[in-house]
Amino acid sequence: MDDLLKGAVAHSGLRLHYLFSALTDAQWQRLRAHVHPLRLAATQRLFAQADRADGFFVIRSGSVKLFRESLSGLEKIMRLLESGQSFAESVLFCEPPRYPVHAQALIDTVLFKIEREPYLALLRESFDTCRAVMAQMVTRIHDHWDEIEALSLHGSQARVARYLLDLLPAHAASAPSAPSAPSAASLPAVRLPAHKVLIAGQLGLAPETLSRGLRSLIDRRVIALHGQVVEILDPAGLSACAQG
Repeated sequence: MDDLLKGAVAHSGLRLHYLFSALTDAQWQRLRAHVHPLRLAATQRLFAQADRADGFFVIRSGSVKLFRESLSGLEKIMRLLESGQSFAESVLFCEPPRYPVHAQALIDTVLFKIEREPYLALLRESFDTCRAVMAQMVTRIHDHWDEIEALSLHGSQARVARYLLDLLPAHAASAPSAPSAPSAASLPAVRLPAHKVLIAGQLGLAPETLSRGLRSLIDRRVIALHGQVVEILDPAGLSACAQG
């Protein structure tokens, strides 16, 4: 593995991730020896469903697809993940630890694998650290419940709007619309992390339904679409559309 990748842990900002921010400096220094950078080529499989889980992951760059396959070979996308996001941390507390989905890189991807047992050992040693990590995990579980509600109860336009809001930084999503038209440079924008067919699969929509949802938001002057980049013209309006 090249020197750049070997030195990635120290310069990645990984220490600020919610899974590590509660660790003391001494705990973090102990854990660093068990953090391993990995490079995946586009379409390369990271792990398969039911594989024994000996670690969890944080993406440094690139994109990862989590999915399941039916007996007939049909694929159901569970999540599309980008830089800075973590996955498979739920296996920390499973016995026996097994990955519940398949994971595959969508494009060339660099990520960190954190060994399960050394991380669990730190949590066992410190109740305060364990409690802080669990509080963060509970927040993420609540966010997942909100996603399930959106997929189950809302129409296609609301699902698409909610998905775009989730891609936005928190401060941009909550910003009120300006009384006058803002400059193009000040408008928040997000890049779709994958092809629209994959995004449609994650949202439980047909590709043409996703396209109609995007078109509806464009017609309402809530967003503008430039290839894979979505410009948010009206964050407050997008939030209203996400409510269904």
